[in-house]
Amino acid sequence: MNHAIVMQFPPLPANILEMDDVSAYDVADANFNLALDFAKSFAAKKTDEESESADKVNKMPRNVAILFPDESEMAIGLERTNLTKDPYPGVTVSSLRCSDPRDTRFFKPEQTFMALFGGKSGGIIQPIEGVDMYVVIIASAQELPDVEELAELVPDAVICLYNLKLDILRGDLGAPAFPPKEFQDRFLSRVKPVYYLRTRQYSRSTASPPYLVNFQGCLFRSYPGQFQTLLDTGSGSYRRVEGNEFKPPLGVFKEKLTKALQTDGVIEEEGNVLNFLRTGYKTSTWWEDEREDASDDWRT
Repeated sequence: MNHAIVMQFPPLPANILEMDDVSAYDVADANFNLALDFAKSFAAKKTDEESESADKVNKMPRNVAILFPDESEMAIGLERTNLTKDPYPGVTVSSLRCSDPRDTRFFKPEQTFMALFGGKSGGIIQPIEGVDMYVVIIASAQELPDVEELAELVPDAVICLYNLKLDILRGDLGAPAFPPKEFQDRFLSRVKPVYYLRTRQYSRSTASPPYLVNFQGCLFRSYPGQFQTLLDTGSGSYRRVEGNEFKPPLGVFKEKLTKALQTDGVIEEEGNVLNFLRTGYKTSTWWEDEREDASDDWRT
């Protein structure tokens, strides 16, 4: 299933995301605005391609749909940004779960109930005619089966999981009222990261001054390039430590940054026992391990 892709990056600067007064709605608004810019660029490209044939200019279908999880989330997003469902040419805003258009209720409890138990939508999820790309935003782990159902309905369209923090959502799989763990192998492992930027901050104690070293780095990938482990140099730039064809687990990513600091002489090398006590026997999570039914698409 190569038509499902992932884009993941911080929607706001790190210093803003760490502020106490930044709410989930602020992050959702940022993701919505970024998704709009992304959708506009895709629609503009389609417009340029189709304008080569004059008789097609006025017949161009709406080809990008930004999807909220449900209609109530969509209504909140549109209200907070003062936008309509058709904000730009070639771009529409809708939701994964769409009820009868004659139902004018703002809140629809049956949609929440079905999402809670992760079942099929019963026909509520419907493709939008003429759409080439669906951009899914602010969906939770409970709503990911809706994305899978949409993918089954539109095998020729591109589905972009936009800033959904899948590495965090995977941790909920298998919990009560959440999709089972096999959902990772059935669907999520077949979603390909095309743009990935994840920053991480760490601390390391040392036996000599300054006794505590704070460092950070980022894991970056722009398809079809490698996954790059980058170390923050502290001067506003990053230094490439290593490139991998496969997405490394975060534990391995941290080890690569630590070894780079040891090579630079910032921290001292330690014995095997101390290294084991710091890292433990396992540096990967269950979905990063090799399994018979898993696809490697999410790591390549």
